[in-house]
Amino acid sequence: MTLPGRLLASEDFAKPLAPLTGNPDSFASGYTGWRYNKGPRAGAWEIVDGAFHGATNEAAHHPAAATYGLEFKNVVIQCELRMDDVPLGGTMGHYMQVRTTGLKGYVCSIGVDRGGLRIQKDDLSGGGKRLPKDKDEDGPDIRVPLGYFKTPVKLGEWQQVVIEILGEEMVATMNGHSLTGTHPLIGSDKHSVMIDFGASGSVRNFKIWEALPNPEWPKNKATIVEAMKGLPLR
Repeated sequence: MTLPGRLLASEDFAKPLAPLTGNPDSFASGYTGWRYNKGPRAGAWEIVDGAFHGATNEAAHHPAAATYGLEFKNVVIQCELRMDDVPLGGTMGHYMQVRTTGLKGYVCSIGVDRGGLRIQKDDLSGGGKRLPKDKDEDGPDIRVPLGYFKTPVKLGEWQQVVIEILGEEMVATMNGHSLTGTHPLIGSDKHSVMIDFGASGSVRNFKIWEALPNPEWPKNKATIVEAMKGLPLR
């Protein structure tokens, strides 16, 4: 959908992370840089062999979460993610998410579990509400699924993901498979990028670019939309 423009952030996790700057207004905004290990709900994060590894706190019943603070609107986010082959330890399952957040909560995300890749407009609070199929959107605190691609994802293997956001559209690509969707709130101002893992996982080669329009997008979009016909939203 887009072309990468100015590089906004890059992290190879080869050395200790710099302290964040600013004053966090919430988990989602008010700062620049990495925010992690801020209580048991965030899990335990450390740099291991050139990757940023997060493990859930079993007692917290919450995914391991680390957030990179950065104000943006249109971006390309690229990274490699891995779900570890470890016991669930009280979590719902092995999964990983890359989320964008607004001033006070979630905006949109991609999620990967052992069954495939999904994209969605998130509900603001993360509570998992889902819009009934026969009703119109009646508020921001609603999860709106935009697409799901079913494919086996093995534990312990790195998956390259790319998230593109331009205006009200988003595209997620994993290992050559792409999904696209549109929602008005995707076009809102965003303040951070969050990485979530269920059980345990790692991220490496994390980069964010400013997104520029790609003149080939109408043609590329038609190809993606055709491939998505018949796929579940989930």
